[in-house]
Amino acid sequence: MGLKRLEAEHMLAIKYLALPKRGGLTYGEIAKECGVHSNSILNWRKDELFNRELKREMIRNTQERLPEMMNALIDNAIAEGNAAAAKLIMQANDMLTDRVEVSQTGGSEKDIDEIKARLERYRKESTTE
Repeated sequence: MGLKRLEAEHMLAIKYLALPKRGGLTYGEIAKECGVHSNSILNWRKDELFNRELKREMIRNTQERLPEMMNALIDNAIAEGNAAAAKLIMQANDMLTDRVEVSQTGGSEKDIDEIKARLERYRKESTTE
């Protein structure tokens, strides 16, 4: 059964778990800080609501470093010729679109012959002017 809402002990655990390397604490130590059994942390990590808030906290913790990270990524893409990094930078800046498939429908040899005839007429017109 999933969590219906997050309580104070959940939020405290999320704060610790969102720190780089969990603030140097083990799950057992985090559980002790939260006043719960260590199995609680393991169970919470399987909960959708808990994980959603954990991801939000991780984003809040790292947002201020995004410009620094993007600059390092750009430097790496240039210095190493890293195509994957370049692609990621372009995607992050909405400079790449998803692949678009185009299919031809209804075309015929008659259409191609008509195009060729038009081209020939244009060529004759341009040489006579």
